[in-house]
Amino acid sequence: MSTYVYGITRDSHPPLPEETVGVGDPPRPVRVVAAGPLAALVSDAPPDLKPKRRELLAHQNVLAEASSAGPVLPMRFGGVSPDDDAVTTALAAHEEHYLERLRALDGKAEYNVKATHDEEAVLHRVLTDAPGLRELHEANKAAGGGSHEDRLRLGELVATAVQQREPQDAALLRQALEDAAEDTCPGPPSGGWLANISFLVDREHGEEFVAAVAALRRENPHLVLRVNGPLPPYSFVE
Repeated sequence: MSTYVYGITRDSHPPLPEETVGVGDPPRPVRVVAAGPLAALVSDAPPDLKPKRRELLAHQNVLAEASSAGPVLPMRFGGVSPDDDAVTTALAAHEEHYLERLRALDGKAEYNVKATHDEEAVLHRVLTDAPGLRELHEANKAAGGGSHEDRLRLGELVATAVQQREPQDAALLRQALEDAAEDTCPGPPSGGWLANISFLVDREHGEEFVAAVAALRRENPHLVLRVNGPLPPYSFVE
């Protein structure tokens, strides 16, 4: 039977609770496959595994449980190896790299921050920051809304100004939070978000990082920020 891999840790990692289960229906028990100083958290892989919510949560729960007791290199959902022997072969082949990553990530967690604009607040911001736009907006108001052409022109100019703010605000987010983190990693572009950045944070300073996000939100009410963490450091594992 194929082997499903959740993550890699040291062979000295504290054992998971005996009742820990992972993916599958019924859920498969999680076990350890060891090779020298390393170990992999695995279970039997169910046939026809699909990224359903239940399976994704099961994967995440195993990693969250393991990460609470020590560093783990998390695998993305769907990591399947032909069998346990293939897992031990991979551990041995990349032993030095895995050990280096475990040392680097010891005591660290990932916080993912996504940002978008609050539509009303960012419109107010661009009108405040651009005197020409503000004057055109006031002229339209004084004219009872202005002609169709005037409204269209103002709308196009405002949309361009908002679009131009997106890279500026993405840079602002990174600069405001990077001092509270050990490392940063840009996430893949996602629809609707002007920034998607993961931060590697010392677990002991997690509250300070969240406080830095709150301060950024207060100082920039035109930004809508979503924070997800602490997470296993997915973005900082090759």
